[in-house]
Amino acid sequence: MGLEIESRPSELPYLERVWRSCSEDVSAMMSVATSHWELVFWERQGEVQAAVLGPEVRTTRAPVPGDAVFFGISFALGTSMPHIPVCRLVGGNAAIPDVTRRSLWLKGSAWHVPDFDNAESFVLWMVREGIVDLDPVVPAVLDGAASDISARTVQRRFVAATGQTQGVIRQIHRARQAAVLIQEGMPAQEVVHQVGYFDQPHLARSLKRYVGRTATQLRAPDAAEPLSLLYKT
Repeated sequence: MGLEIESRPSELPYLERVWRSCSEDVSAMMSVATSHWELVFWERQGEVQAAVLGPEVRTTRAPVPGDAVFFGISFALGTSMPHIPVCRLVGGNAAIPDVTRRSLWLKGSAWHVPDFDNAESFVLWMVREGIVDLDPVVPAVLDGAASDISARTVQRRFVAATGQTQGVIRQIHRARQAAVLIQEGMPAQEVVHQVGYFDQPHLARSLKRYVGRTATQLRAPDAAEPLSLLYKT
């Protein structure tokens, strides 16, 4: 069966996506680079755990506990938890202690564990309690809006809110977009022009670094080592 993943976008400005998955007969996956940090819960053999996963600026192979159920909230770029700076989480994670099926502790308070359907309500609680914040400069600049602050200040705020530079975010986004197009059957040469690579070798290097697969491998997925969540943006 492998790793089955279901996801949906969110209209809440603090969220990028909500997802859930289950694992069967798979022990590892290729974790694709992502600019977003996530709050992830998983349950296996009656034990519930949770962690904040930081952005990943390159691919990594990650173990997958067998017969486990996962649920994740992927936060929008510019969103952060001030008490756990995103820059400290890049390529890493922070475990959340004392999690049960019903409750978890965040910043000294007990919370009901969210699920796939009520993630937005849970995040709005976090916002109201000051656990999650959003720097409006980041989404505004990503949407192409002109900024009235200096480029240096914009870059500094990007790094503080996302743990990455604008350049790295664009490269990751482009590689993920290219991977989805290739999986959908678009020829590599067309992908080069569609997403703005110089040539096919440039595309190949980017895919290898940020997705961990060649174009040929993306067209023939490896069920024994699936990819983490890829989706159209």
